[in-house]
Amino acid sequence: MSSGACTVTVRDVLNLLTAWAPHEVAWERDNVGLQVGDARRTVSRICVCLDVTEAVVAEAARKKADLIVSHHPLLFRPPRTINVEDEIGRCVQTLLKNNISLLSAHTNLDFTRAGTSFALADVLGLRSVEFLHKPYQVQRKIVTFVPDTHVERVRNAMADAGAGVIGNYDHCSFSMPGTGSFRGNVHARPAVGVKEKLEFVAETRLEMIAERWNVPRVIAALKAAHPYEEVAYDVYPLENVHGSYGMGIIGELARPLALGPFLKLVKRRLHSGALRYCAGTRHPIRRVAACGGSGSDLTDVAIAQNADAFITADVKYHDFHHAAGKITLVDAGHFETEHPVVRTVVRYLQDELKKQDERIAVFAAQTPTNPVRYL
Repeated sequence: MSSGACTVTVRDVLNLLTAWAPHEVAWERDNVGLQVGDARRTVSRICVCLDVTEAVVAEAARKKADLIVSHHPLLFRPPRTINVEDEIGRCVQTLLKNNISLLSAHTNLDFTRAGTSFALADVLGLRSVEFLHKPYQVQRKIVTFVPDTHVERVRNAMADAGAGVIGNYDHCSFSMPGTGSFRGNVHARPAVGVKEKLEFVAETRLEMIAERWNVPRVIAALKAAHPYEEVAYDVYPLENVHGSYGMGIIGELARPLALGPFLKLVKRRLHSGALRYCAGTRHPIRRVAACGGSGSDLTDVAIAQNADAFITADVKYHDFHHAAGKITLVDAGHFETEHPVVRTVVRYLQDELKKQDERIAVFAAQTPTNPVRYL
């Protein structure tokens, strides 16, 4: 990316999103990424929205946007047909007619640090926020054996390919000296020693971790930087819990609140038309769990983590029965608990494009898309 004439493509924006919220952490039945359009087209204006509706697409066209980034996918389930007799078909037709591409970041954004539930926590004013549930074990340990003269070169190549990131640190590795042995056959072209002779070489065992989806790229970089004709390496699965991916959040209010004031706070901060809830203990509420969208499956996790309240959406009747007397369970609405992430995505794209010195307008759609009305 560079300043001057617009050179940012749809694929560039997609890469920015996936660097934050990788497709690989999305729910396996989800449909994220490029939905409609051409990844090679350049982008000058980006419209961010929660839902893709005809009215939102019309707003994007009216405001000369050439890319929409939505949270909810337009094409969630594979359609049998695309025709103008239904809203999906009409949206696709209008997008293509106006040269507007569509990207969606759905459950990958839900399950990523600073994503949907973190945006909800920010609106609620929670502090010391962390994932509520961290089930992701997606890391691999890559071990290779490098002649001492090439350790730094190989380590840097692996790090540049995405290996060695632990929390706020990168280029993390461990190395240990040893002795490697090998004997090349008549067809070998050894970088050290001669073929058909047993050789012993001072080598370093180099270890770095990487996410599962980055392993092929890291291995390719490792091989390219390694001097040997045949590179020895091992890839081990790890049971480490990944700190960047999880489900829901848990944090604390600045001060404890009684149930009534707490519910009023939630309703006001989320602009909810109404709340459905059941009461938990009689203690003041301070430790709060939350999950944007349909998160009631995490109720027991919130209880186990001693949350006083759990805020989510789409809660079933029997879920309230199960929670009553154990935790204050609040259904604040699907739209209401997820819409804060729109502003988060706008800020993220603005910041990342600014770093690249790109002057691209990024704005949130103003068209209301919540289909739920309250009487």
